[in-house]
Amino acid sequence: MIVPFQHVLLLSALLFLMGMFCTLTRRNLIMILLGVEIMLNAASVAFIGAALQWQQMEGQAMVIFILAVAATEVSVGLALIIAIYRRTGSIDPDVQA
Repeated sequence: MIVPFQHVLLLSALLFLMGMFCTLTRRNLIMILLGVEIMLNAASVAFIGAALQWQQMEGQAMVIFILAVAATEVSVGLALIIAIYRRTGSIDPDVQA
């Protein structure tokens, strides 16, 4: 592995923290969804790094499942956001119907 495993884990942790920060501080449903996506990608980076470190294919297989879950989450999440926008006229999560 060209990049040390600790650097991969550090990158993954930084990505996860940025996603968590985005999810917790934003008041826009699309940005919250984007934060969740960043956290899923951080987990994928950690799985790929671990798979390369220990030469195991299970980490790469998990990334394929994470990508499938992320794609499903985006499609369902955006559909819900559109439904909420049509109902309330806003994508602010604090607005009551």
